[in-house]
Amino acid sequence: EEEEVQHEEELLRNPFSVRGWLRYAQARQRGPRPRLNQIYERALRELPGSYKLWYQYLRQRRAQVKGRCPSDPAFEEANAVHERALVFMHKMPRIWLDYCQFLAEQGRVTRTRRTFDRALRALPITQHRRLWPPYLSFVRRHPLPETAVRVFRRFLKLCPEEAEQYVAYLRSVGRLDEAAQVLARLVNDERFVSRQGKSNYQLWQELCELLSQHPDRVRSLDAGGIIRGGLTRFTDQRGRLWGALADCYVRCGHLEKARDVYEEAVQTVMTVRDFTQVFDSYARFEESVIAALLDTQAQLGRGQDEEVELELRLARFERLMARRPLLLNSVLLRQNPHNVHEWHKRVALHQGQPDKIIQTFTEAVRTVDPQRATGRPHELWVAFARFYEDNGQLDDARSILSRATRVRFRRVEDLAAIWCEFGELELRHQRHQEALNVLRKATALPARRAEFFDSSEPVQNRLYKSLRVWAMLADLEESLGTFQSTRAVYERILDLRIATPQIVINYALLLEEHGRFEDSFKAYERGIALFRWPHVGDLWLTYLSKFVARYGGRKLERARDLFEQALDGCPPQHAKTIYLLYARLEEQFGLARRAMAVYERGTRAVPPAQQRDMFHIYIRRAAELFGVTHTRPIYQRAIEVLGDDAARELCLRFADMECKLGEVDRARAIYTYCSQICDPRITGSFWQTWKEFEIRHGNEDTIREMLRIKRSVQATYNTQVNFMASQMLKVSGNATGTGTAPGRA
Repeated sequence: EEEEVQHEEELLRNPFSVRGWLRYAQARQRGPRPRLNQIYERALRELPGSYKLWYQYLRQRRAQVKGRCPSDPAFEEANAVHERALVFMHKMPRIWLDYCQFLAEQGRVTRTRRTFDRALRALPITQHRRLWPPYLSFVRRHPLPETAVRVFRRFLKLCPEEAEQYVAYLRSVGRLDEAAQVLARLVNDERFVSRQGKSNYQLWQELCELLSQHPDRVRSLDAGGIIRGGLTRFTDQRGRLWGALADCYVRCGHLEKARDVYEEAVQTVMTVRDFTQVFDSYARFEESVIAALLDTQAQLGRGQDEEVELELRLARFERLMARRPLLLNSVLLRQNPHNVHEWHKRVALHQGQPDKIIQTFTEAVRTVDPQRATGRPHELWVAFARFYEDNGQLDDARSILSRATRVRFRRVEDLAAIWCEFGELELRHQRHQEALNVLRKATALPARRAEFFDSSEPVQNRLYKSLRVWAMLADLEESLGTFQSTRAVYERILDLRIATPQIVINYALLLEEHGRFEDSFKAYERGIALFRWPHVGDLWLTYLSKFVARYGGRKLERARDLFEQALDGCPPQHAKTIYLLYARLEEQFGLARRAMAVYERGTRAVPPAQQRDMFHIYIRRAAELFGVTHTRPIYQRAIEVLGDDAARELCLRFADMECKLGEVDRARAIYTYCSQICDPRITGSFWQTWKEFEIRHGNEDTIREMLRIKRSVQATYNTQVNFMASQMLKVSGNATGTGTAPGRA
């Protein structure tokens, strides 16, 4: 044909033109296949080293046999062409890949494997990463595990980071022993970085799962040793690892070993989460054993030995469930052996078992360090002694408390509670003198005195300043001892400066009961010297009340001095009661004029919240002592001092008083003054009262004057409200930027 003539002439002129040969082959693409193959053969005779020509030719040969039977001779011809191409193109990975894929599609397994091996030998190592993925894919597709394993081993020499693929394949073909070995190497290799993003713990978890679920197929590794190594390495997953170890023994048929593992686990885990996992697995294990035993007996029948074994299994399971609270308590105590509350719980769990309770208490007091205890460590000693006491073993209870007094507690209060419990023990059994001796021993001065809050000293050297022990000793001395011994105790408390206001009051009342009034007053004065306001307030009130009740007006000057001392430095909020007592003293035994002066001082000294009540009392007492007219200056001063609401009320009372006295003009002047603080929109009752007053006592002119004043006051309040509202609007307008510009208003 004319077109072929043109291509032939062009190739005669330039037979080494790759582009010319490719155009010629492209032009004959739809022609007969032998003719096309002949063109490629002629081209390759001229240019045997052309990659493009070989690539196109090989692609054409593969396309020509596509869809044919693999036994067709055309496949062998195509394979021969590929072999000829590899003579020249043995460094081209694409040619090797296409050839290997072509052979794999023909189902020639051995020839394909050998071709992959030839390719690996022919290509440089930098090109091997392109060959291994299809090679591995090829060996995985065929049930030839031994061949695949050997191929994978060669592959891992080049790419050890792909070991997870090897493990996955080994697990898929059931070669679990070698998979476990590879996983163990990966776990121990600190430099290994998973391509799948798995952590070292996840790889370890896979290994443990493999060992525990297939112990019969993994023989080369010590499953128990590996999992126990994980218990020390991954402490936050101990519950799961213990379960895996027990599961391993169960699958091997070693049920007793599995039970021993579970027992060891529940005795050693440190967290509630791990304990819950282990205990639930343990319970399921026992249930499964019982269920399997029942099934076996149902099939084979029950004999006497089988019945005994079943009863044993059931009893063991019931005991396990009954032990759960105790085992959980043990976990919490392993977390913190100094937790007093958990030790009390443990004692409660052994209720009805005296031997266990004694053993638990003994272990608790030996284990708990008072310096690091959570809770009150002395409560363990007290509960231990109470247990012996409840069972009638008083000598043992005393021995326990005696040992407790020598323990170095963290706080003095703990040791004081021990001594007080010791004394109460003796009192409960009517041994009063022994109780006194115990508390006297507790309060005895130590060989080396220390300050109460000096934590560097042992609590035994600081106990002599414990108020709790002294207070109990004082109560016992009052009830069982003599007046002199009781007084000595109270004096000692005051000397140590550990008394409270109530202790001082109790001491003074004791002296008063025995007729020692002056001594009781001295006790009050000693107590007052120990405290400041507001704690000294109760002492002053009791002291002043007792002194006035005792002497009345016989020692008036001394009483006045006491009141002045009490008021010196007294805070305003506590002054009201003292001023009222002072004024009552002057009213009953002194001068009314001095009483009025006291009331006047009281109205100035009390805080504003109490001034209103103080003025009411002042006015009432002044009216009773000097008459109503004497209250006018008091009213005037109260109206000046008090706030608007209280002043408004006093103005109405003042005006009502003047009205009763017939002083109408005075009353009208008071109403006029008060109107300046009464907004008509709020205090309508005031204006109604004034109106009724004018109707009763005024005339048309006075009523008109009242209305004028009302309008004036209302206008004043309106002006103030409008001015404040305009100021607020102005401020808000400036803040939001919406104010009117100057000159545009």
